[in-house]
Amino acid sequence: MKEIRIDDIQISNDKPFVLIAGLNVLEEEKVILEVISKCKEDAEKFEIPYIFKASYDKANRSSYSSYRGPGVKKGLAILSELKRDFNVPVISDIHTPEEAELAAEVLDIIQIPAFLSRQTDLIEAACMTSRPLNIKKGQFLAPSDMINILNKCSHFKNEQVIICERGTSFGYNNLVVDMLGMVELKETKSPIIFDVTHSLQRPGGLGDKADGRGSSVFELARAGISLGLAGLFLETHPDPPNALCDGPCALRLDELENFLSEIKPLDNLVKSFN
Repeated sequence: MKEIRIDDIQISNDKPFVLIAGLNVLEEEKVILEVISKCKEDAEKFEIPYIFKASYDKANRSSYSSYRGPGVKKGLAILSELKRDFNVPVISDIHTPEEAELAAEVLDIIQIPAFLSRQTDLIEAACMTSRPLNIKKGQFLAPSDMINILNKCSHFKNEQVIICERGTSFGYNNLVVDMLGMVELKETKSPIIFDVTHSLQRPGGLGDKADGRGSSVFELARAGISLGLAGLFLETHPDPPNALCDGPCALRLDELENFLSEIKPLDNLVKSFN
């Protein structure tokens, strides 16, 4: 199994799972601090390695009027402060090649959004930073298609690649998670992260924004972690109905401790068989 290190965090399918959690997009300071504090506290309670995630810009929103975030410059400044003040690694997504170098000055992991997972220029720019990459598998891709993306990264001399599963388009306004597809992804030996909350999305389900099935996050996470994965990616919010982006998919922040209390023992059990 390939292993990626972020400081003292080991990301590999055969290591204890890593939690990548936070907000879909950076919101007001009070919400950000509440989320990162709670995530770090609960992760430490269960001895789970933790990485904070939040987008500084959501470039692929359904509507022109949807909230996108504070933008590149201000957003990266916020993430830099959080990284310093809470002593946690941070991850966010880039959307253009020009962002890559600027983002690499702050981010510990650069994320490639699912809809951009085949964009060669974007992947090349991200690879050139030498930062580890978290590449979300496009909702339109088969698991085997990720081999070509891994080969691109190898061509651009970056082998530090995490594959993130976030569901596959299943007709209109619906996603499904193919558990056997994740088994196939594991055959690449790359670390596999399961984005459990985005997999609960119903894209465009509310007309000008996404709907979701956040009430099913426990069940879907248990199914995914039973495969023996490198980690879980999830979004959590103190008040999901009023989140500025993807609230219907998010885990309520006050449910995070209970969530981790179920997932951690299951991860331990599954990996004890290996």
